Amino acid sequence: MAPVRLATCAIPPGWTAPRSARTATAALGGASSLQFGDQIVYLGTEGEWAGVTRSANRAGLQLGERPGSLESERLHVVIQKGRLFQREHPDVPVLVDKGRYLLVDLDPVLARRLAKRKDPCFSVLAPEAVDKAARGMDRVVFASRDSGADRAASRAPDPVVQMHVDRISRATFELDLAELVALPTRFSSSAHYQAACDIVEQKLASFGYATSRQTIGLGGSQSTNVVARRVGTGPATRRAVLVTAHLDSINLEGPATAPAPGADDDGSGSAGVIEIARALKDVANVHDLVFIHFGGEEQGLFGSKHFVRSLSAAQRSRVHAVVNMDMIGALNTPAPTVLLEGRTVSQPVLDGLAEAASRYTGLTVETSVNAANSDHVSFLDKGMPAVLTIEGADSTNDEIHTSRDTLDRINFDLALEILRMNTAFVAEALATSPTEV
Repeated sequence: MAPVRLATCAIPPGWTAPRSARTATAALGGASSLQFGDQIVYLGTEGEWAGVTRSANRAGLQLGERPGSLESERLHVVIQKGRLFQREHPDVPVLVDKGRYLLVDLDPVLARRLAKRKDPCFSVLAPEAVDKAARGMDRVVFASRDSGADRAASRAPDPVVQMHVDRISRATFELDLAELVALPTRFSSSAHYQAACDIVEQKLASFGYATSRQTIGLGGSQSTNVVARRVGTGPATRRAVLVTAHLDSINLEGPATAPAPGADDDGSGSAGVIEIARALKDVANVHDLVFIHFGGEEQGLFGSKHFVRSLSAAQRSRVHAVVNMDMIGALNTPAPTVLLEGRTVSQPVLDGLAEAASRYTGLTVETSVNAANSDHVSFLDKGMPAVLTIEGADSTNDEIHTSRDTLDRINFDLALEILRMNTAFVAEALATSPTEV
């Protein structure tokens, strides 16, 4: 393949998400591009580059050109949890660093090997595999929405939904998170993990939900999913709304018994499921409401894959939305920001969550249709509309999967805003008539 040149550019005012890359690339006469939030990366061959720079000058774009060129097959997009890719491969040159999302110079043989890994630490994609619904060579890795425009266009808050949103409490969320983090570890096959299951099941049952457990295989050992349900009042055509997180934690710096508090990953999401269940305990739900704490996520999404396999085709078709929370507690951006990550099938859920953010919170919203590394993928792979809600992507919590993922790293203001957004979306979805969802 031909060598390519690379340059970066901040998105100019007025070229807003989610298709800023298309607008900006048109100004550069057809150079291919990758959008990383508020930044665009332009790619072009040596023969194209003089035209690219001339077009940039005419358009008033300030390009930051990378010296030299590199083989196009070495360019890869990495989607990582925390800094797990960089921790494992510190010598790989990073060309663009947006926390969860990287552009790297990676040997293609190593890239193909890494792409086959089953653990959810990171994913490696060729640029053409990014934003699969896109046409041409202009791809969006993730985009930043115009929060001001979203709020200007949003409806006034619904009083009933606002009532449930207002029940989100720092006091109870913090207590629940502290109780989970106090366990020495929540490693999926440990006795301490079973203690965590006891904690969350008891709390969910106390709110009036019908609870159950699923035993899941981990390839030589076992773990558990905890499921809580409330059947909707609607007819047989009613749908189901799921709120999920993984309950397990891990410490990659030691053995399975090593301390793994997992405050952000994913104690924050697990305590968040409990908090949303508390806020919605007396919601008038037309549709079925399901809360799930998954086991085995850190070993390869075992819990969510097991749950999805347990659903019949008819049950899968009833799933209206899956709202997954994985790491909602680290402030990685100057403004409190949430990343909504799904695929094309989950675009209505992405849009609904973004609207809930604009109506009921002060969150800045980032979006991506490049799903990876968490339990939402298990649902998406079977065609169900699932979205990961996770702390904003521009930086990242580099202490996950260690003994240092502790309570002092949690930004409770951010976590509570994400919980308010999710609560509002779920409350509205549950109240919608079966013919409207």
